[in-house]
Amino acid sequence: MKKVFVSGCYDMLHSGHIAFFMEAASHGDLYVGLGSDKTINRLKGRKTINTDKERLFMVQALKMVREAWINSGSGLMDFEREVEELHPDIFFVNEDGFTPDKQEFCAKLGIELVVSRRIPHVGLPTRSTTSLRQECLIPFRLDLAGGWLDQPIVSKYYPGSVITISIEPDYDFNDRSGMSTSTRKKAIQLWQTDIPEGDPELLAKTLFSFENPPGTKYISGSQDSIGIVFPGVNKLGYDSEQYWPSEIINDTEPETLDFIEQSLWFITLFPRDNTFDVLSGTDINPTNAKALADAANDCWKAIQEKDLKSFGAAFTRSFDAQIAMFPNMVNELILKQIDEYKTMALGWKLSGAGGGGYLVLVSDKPVPNAIQIRIRR
Repeated sequence: MKKVFVSGCYDMLHSGHIAFFMEAASHGDLYVGLGSDKTINRLKGRKTINTDKERLFMVQALKMVREAWINSGSGLMDFEREVEELHPDIFFVNEDGFTPDKQEFCAKLGIELVVSRRIPHVGLPTRSTTSLRQECLIPFRLDLAGGWLDQPIVSKYYPGSVITISIEPDYDFNDRSGMSTSTRKKAIQLWQTDIPEGDPELLAKTLFSFENPPGTKYISGSQDSIGIVFPGVNKLGYDSEQYWPSEIINDTEPETLDFIEQSLWFITLFPRDNTFDVLSGTDINPTNAKALADAANDCWKAIQEKDLKSFGAAFTRSFDAQIAMFPNMVNELILKQIDEYKTMALGWKLSGAGGGGYLVLVSDKPVPNAIQIRIRR
C-alpha cells in the first residue's frame, strides 16, 4: 500500500473531515499530522475548541487512519520533520490547503501532491469548522486597488481612491494575511455574529472608532471597516491627508460582482511575520502616489466596463505602485512565487500591505489549486 499523508487542525471533528480522510485513504494507508494548539493559535489568531490531545485521540480512533501525531514544527509547514521521516508516496491536501511551499517541499522529496476538491459525502452538506464554531456571518475585506491611499502619509502627496470588496466568510482565512482579520475581530467584539441593520456609513464609522480609540499609535485605515460593512464593491475617495473618504460609491449590481468573483483566484502563501515592518525603507513621493491613484481609477473603470484585460493590468499597476513606495511588502520568496504564477494570469497582487497572506490573481481561466471567493451581496 502507498503511504498517504494529510495535515491539519481537525478541530470539532465533522462529516467534512471524515469525507476528506476517506478520500485520502482511498489512495493508500493514511497518516495524519495535527497542528499543535500553539500553531493553530498563531495561524488563525484564536484558540481551538478541543486541545491537541483531544483532537489526536479522536483522529486516532478513526478506522481509516493508520497513524496520527501532533506535528513538532510551527506555522504552515509544521510537518516537515515528520514527513521527511515518513517519506509518504502522496501528500493529500484540500484546495484551500494548497500552497506553493508545499508543492516545492513535495517536489524536493519526490512526493506526489494530490489536491482534493472538498466534496462532501453523498447526501451530506458541505461542512467546515468555521461554520460550526459559530454562525458568524461577518465578512472579510480585500482591497483590489489603491490600498495605502486611506493613509495620510500617502494621500498628502496625491489624493485618490481605494477599491474594496466585501468577502463572505466561506473560508477561515489565516490571521495577519491582508484580509482585514484584525478589523473583523473588532467587528465580532462589537456585533458578535453579523453586521446589524442600519446606515452602513454610521456602522463603519463606529467600527473604525472602536478599532482606533484615542491614543492609538498607528491608525488602521478606514478602508478596512468600510470594506467589511459595505457589501459589494466600493470606491472610496480620499482627499489629501484624510482618514475618512469624502465619497463612497457602492456597487452591488449582480453582473458587476459576478464579473469580479469569476476573475479572482487566491493562492495561499503564509501569514505576515510578527517582526515585519512595512513602514521601514519607504519611498513615498508624489510620483508614486499618483501612480497608485491612477491605477485605482483605471481599475474601477475596468470593473464598470467589465473589461477583464484592463482590470488585470490596473490590478498589477496598483500593486507595483504600492511596492515602489513600500518595498518591504515583498521579498525574494514572494517574488519567486509571483513569477511562477504570473504567466497564467492577467494581473496579480498580494492580499494586503503586510507581505505574505494570499497571492491574488486575475485570470479568465481556472488557476490550478486556487480558491475563489463570494462577494457579499
